[in-house]
Amino acid sequence: MTVLKTSLRNFFAHKGRMALSATAVLLSVAFVCGTLVFTDTMNTTFDKLFQATSSDVTVSAQGSSDTGETTSRTGRPPVVPASVLGQVRSAEGVKSAEGTVFSTSVTVVDADKDKLSPSSGAPTIVGSWNHNDARTMEITSGAAPRGPDQVMVDADTAGKHHLKLGDEIGVITAVGTHHARVSGIAAFKVTNPGAAIFYLDTRTAQQTLVGRTGVYTNVNVTAATGVTDERLKRNVTAELGHGYKVQTAKEVADANQKDLQGILDVMKYAMLGFAGIAFLVGIFLIVNTFSMLVAQRTREIGLMRAIGSSRKQINRSVLIEALLLGVLGSVLGVGAGVGIAVGLMKLMGQVGMHLSTSDLTVAWTTPALGLLLGVVVTVLAAYLPARRAGKISPMAALREAGAPADARAGAVRAVIGVLLTAGGGWSLRLAATADQAKTGSGWLGLGVVLTLLGFVVIGPLLAGGLVRVLGALILRIFGPVGRMAERNALRNPRRTGATGAALMIGLALVACLSVVGSSMVASATDQLDKTVGTDFIIQDDNGKEVVPQAVEAIKKTPGLKRVTEYKVLDATLTTPDGRTTEKETINAADPTYAQDVRTKTVAGSLADAYRPDSMSVFEGFADKHGIKLGSKVTVHFRGGRTAGLTVRAITSDEAVIDKGAMYASITTVARYVPADRMPLDVLVFATARDGQEAAAYTSLKAALHDDFPQYTVRDQTDYKQELKDQIGQLLNMIYGLLALAIIVAVLGVVNTLALSVVERTREIGLMRAIGLSRRQLRRMIRLESVVIAVFGALLGLGLGMGWGATAQKLLALEGLKILEIPWPTITGVFVGSAFVGLFAALVPAFRAARMNVLNAIATD
Repeated sequence: MTVLKTSLRNFFAHKGRMALSATAVLLSVAFVCGTLVFTDTMNTTFDKLFQATSSDVTVSAQGSSDTGETTSRTGRPPVVPASVLGQVRSAEGVKSAEGTVFSTSVTVVDADKDKLSPSSGAPTIVGSWNHNDARTMEITSGAAPRGPDQVMVDADTAGKHHLKLGDEIGVITAVGTHHARVSGIAAFKVTNPGAAIFYLDTRTAQQTLVGRTGVYTNVNVTAATGVTDERLKRNVTAELGHGYKVQTAKEVADANQKDLQGILDVMKYAMLGFAGIAFLVGIFLIVNTFSMLVAQRTREIGLMRAIGSSRKQINRSVLIEALLLGVLGSVLGVGAGVGIAVGLMKLMGQVGMHLSTSDLTVAWTTPALGLLLGVVVTVLAAYLPARRAGKISPMAALREAGAPADARAGAVRAVIGVLLTAGGGWSLRLAATADQAKTGSGWLGLGVVLTLLGFVVIGPLLAGGLVRVLGALILRIFGPVGRMAERNALRNPRRTGATGAALMIGLALVACLSVVGSSMVASATDQLDKTVGTDFIIQDDNGKEVVPQAVEAIKKTPGLKRVTEYKVLDATLTTPDGRTTEKETINAADPTYAQDVRTKTVAGSLADAYRPDSMSVFEGFADKHGIKLGSKVTVHFRGGRTAGLTVRAITSDEAVIDKGAMYASITTVARYVPADRMPLDVLVFATARDGQEAAAYTSLKAALHDDFPQYTVRDQTDYKQELKDQIGQLLNMIYGLLALAIIVAVLGVVNTLALSVVERTREIGLMRAIGLSRRQLRRMIRLESVVIAVFGALLGLGLGMGWGATAQKLLALEGLKILEIPWPTITGVFVGSAFVGLFAALVPAFRAARMNVLNAIATD
């Protein structure tokens, strides 16, 4: 009980310092719990959606997706004949059945030719209005479509794009463009998944999406009373045979959930990874806090030992304080995590995915995990200071000698740090010289971990040297105040090293990712300059194919020298060694593609691969299967016939654009794939006549703007900028997540300075008494903070650039061979670190300056 009372007294005696440490725990736990609550809520929401929208049994074409997504590379959805509907209705246990037509290979525009697509990345869906949709949608105004000139739109899309009854829209598909007017608006009864949904009548949907009537993409089947979905599936399959895909509601929902789970898992584990970094940084804060609190209570600990307290009791007292800190920070963090999850849900609502707070899911494991992590991390971080407190001898403590400096422990620490750093450096060297990216990535991961640990362990040794250098460069110009700031930073190298290391971790990751991102952009830009020989690239930014009408519009554009179509076909290959490889792709293009993209070959010429019944393979595939020029490869095209193609070229594995691609001409492929099953173009290349580049660029944009606004025309400058912007957006998102760790590191600097001021109260009083002004005192503390922050920045940026340079060596194995150091970013981060130091010192400097001189001198 005495130990508990002592712990409580000490905890509340330093509540300001504890609050900063608790904030670090709170932020880390909140990020973990917020991530888990948000992803669990997403799962719950989509589980309900998939269950609500799935019929008891669904019949679709054999080649359709398990998730029910009705799309294909031909731009037309896979279909079943209308006769299937009658067969299904005659199956035992069927209450009702209805044929539907849906497609996601569509673009919808308003009267002003603006796209009516969701901003959340969700699909645009056009389909026939049916009874299954009526279960999840409610018509709030107007009426369902009853003719070819009518369309109904979901309420969220109507609200976002200001659509009202009578407005004209256009549906652009591979079949053509269909125009209709809004006849009705329907609201979701369940959570809106973010998709833009448009409904036509069944006959119009068939003509618009497929190009003919008498077909359906799905047949929705409802079971009679007492008939299970599994039994109904068996009965329907028995009636139809095995030429169709028959799925229960659970199978469709599970397939959709599995598809979604992959995306959610990437997001969840990425965010948890950043939360883990914040926890790691928080450890330094907690270690520093308790180390300094123990040092300040040296005499108190000596008195407790003198009156009979054992080492275990002293140790236990400190750990109880840590336990209280961990519990408080974790409980508040769990609550804040729920708030973060709600905030993320609101953010998703802004981009079109409306998640209801009624579906908010807080599994018992979430708060349990948050509390466990917060408490365990805090107690473990406090263990070393607690152990040191228990080792202080009573006489040494009463003399205020504190824990004697252990030179042997310091030497051991230095040796361990040097060994870890050397081991990490050697691992990075092995990664940089690896022949294969897979092998090198393992060495890179090991090198990152070892060098990071090494710098953390050797931090005090580095602090002694670097702070002196920084003092000579930065602090000495401030005269005596600067020298005092330098001595304060050097007074306890272990503390300075730990505080700087907390900032080092976040900045090392920032520097590493900046180097990798800049190198990727520079390398890709260089490859574009060396490889791409065309002027313009036309494609859909959402990954949809280019419809034939748009290709014709491109070909009719004045000022163009050539237009190259580019398609991707699924195929099964049988190689000369007798092995069969499935799920391969053949990139079919016009022969002019060899001029548009200058692909390096190790044998033959790529132009020869576009000769009749010819193809190319890539170097790795050729080596694996013993393929040489003149070898025959049997190619079975999905949806088509089998061809025997002669290998006329082997492309280099060093290629970046289309790395690992196998080429054939569209003319060759058309001999074996029926026209109605030929995929649409993935993209189109266009080259202007000499001297007409600017005019052709303008003409191309004009030709597509009105009738095909879904396609973007880019010249090489646009393409490079787009690449730079995409990588920049990704890096900015990562930097935003790393900001959590940097915030925790800043709290660590604040806490270290605040406790350091308390520790030096008498010293500050004496300095003030002999003439140090308040302004000089504040400047001294600010300079000390700046030098600690800059020290951490130097370590972090140096370490991060080393990691980034090594990672670039691995990227070079994939063809990205240019190393580029983003000096503006690195310089900005370095300067920003100095401002971080200034900011962190504001409160401690202000409090120090307000001290009463006489009271400070009288302090024990």
